[in-house]
Amino acid sequence: MDKIRIYQIGEEDWSRKYVIPETIKIVFCPEEIKKEKQVYEIVVLERNLTEAEAKIVFSLSYAYSLFVVDSFEMDDVTNALFERRIGKILKAEEIQSFIDNDARNYFAVPYGEKFKPANIGIAQGFRGSIKWNGQYSVSLEGDYGSELNQIAFWRGNIPINKGQAIEFWLEYKKDPGINISLSVKQFVNGSLAEVLDTWEFSEEDLNDTVIVEGTKGRGPVFVSLNAAGTGKLDIIALHDRFSRRGEGVFLVGGERHVTSKREEIFSYFDPGDMKPPLAVYFSGYKTQEGFEGYWMMRKMGCPFLLIAEQRFEGGGFYQGDQEFEDLMVQVIDSHLNKLGFYPDQLILSGISMGTIGSMYYGCDLKPHALILGKPLASLGDIAANERLNRPKGFPTSLDLLHHYGGGMDKKAIDSLNDRFWNKVRNTDFSHTKFIVSYMFEDDYDDTAYNKLLSELNSAGVQVYGKGLHGRHNDNTAGIAAWFKGQYDRVLKDDFER
Repeated sequence: MDKIRIYQIGEEDWSRKYVIPETIKIVFCPEEIKKEKQVYEIVVLERNLTEAEAKIVFSLSYAYSLFVVDSFEMDDVTNALFERRIGKILKAEEIQSFIDNDARNYFAVPYGEKFKPANIGIAQGFRGSIKWNGQYSVSLEGDYGSELNQIAFWRGNIPINKGQAIEFWLEYKKDPGINISLSVKQFVNGSLAEVLDTWEFSEEDLNDTVIVEGTKGRGPVFVSLNAAGTGKLDIIALHDRFSRRGEGVFLVGGERHVTSKREEIFSYFDPGDMKPPLAVYFSGYKTQEGFEGYWMMRKMGCPFLLIAEQRFEGGGFYQGDQEFEDLMVQVIDSHLNKLGFYPDQLILSGISMGTIGSMYYGCDLKPHALILGKPLASLGDIAANERLNRPKGFPTSLDLLHHYGGGMDKKAIDSLNDRFWNKVRNTDFSHTKFIVSYMFEDDYDDTAYNKLLSELNSAGVQVYGKGLHGRHNDNTAGIAAWFKGQYDRVLKDDFER
């Protein structure tokens, strides 16, 4: 694992004053701050900066990762940087503790994944019914016994390094007559049987994420689910992620929002220069969990908000029950309010799966512009295309059809399509620009752009379109280039940036 770099702007080199762990590297800057292309995991200030220096430090740092030591009083220039980077105060007497305990959570590369239902093994002693619901979940029903015993386990042990923390989140539904717990065992590295450490998490513990740490050394961990009682138990998903021990989810400062049904929404906010607009980017389909588009959005310079969700395999296309959808609007609206911006100072954007989120919640938020690449809209048709147009190309679409359409027939397909289009038809987009790049021969949804033109009932709505030849994934680079170019144009022409 790469070392975590602390860029220290001060008078006395920390590496000569404090004990520095092997995982930390101090980059000491006593005098001139020079422009660099890289960004440091942590930046620490022990003095005020000039305006020129503040601009450089802004480019060298991440939001939430700028620390100011309390040994001096910030002037206006330094305080403005502190606010734009959502900085934190570091007490001088706690620097060694910060180096030992906190800095390790600012590692550069995040990671998260979801075990596929195919990796779930069912305990041999279970005599009830077992039903596999596509790639979405496994349903068990029967008698699990009076004591908590292993009922399921996940194949494929997860490696954990010494000192590393991994957090788990279990998505499940169960009848009231069932009790569950989660067991985690860490084996000695290279051994198949010698146990190094164990953790037991009760049902109450599982109301939040649970964390295991490699305090005793390096070695893989094995996870199993225990159950007692009688009834139906749906094992939906087990997620594991590198943990920052409370400093953020995926990215430092990343936030996690959870519904009563244990469905998650992730958001990451960077205030940029705190001037309009707020640019929101919905992540596309991805099996490695986390945010998408960070570096692209950072280069825009304006405040930006990344949105991601990891339901289903690769993502659930941002639709959900009323609670989930209300929460999504609330997450975006709260950041708009935090900046003091209005809807006409909001841009919603995304590519592929992210276009569903942009358009669907654009109906609620009525932004200044929607910037869309490879738009998808008719989720029912996307699933129907799995049969002949795109066999075995996107099985997640079938899970979505079954879950939200209520079946696999024509009625379910139409129902899922109408869920999106009815919302669009009943929205006034007269003050919104649609900027769309699409594929002529899209094998996922080849009607999205033309149907959008016919379904927008708003007088005065502006639509800019560019079509490229190919199927959905044939020219992602071309779509992305036009997408970025249109973002730059909107920022320049409409917001004088």
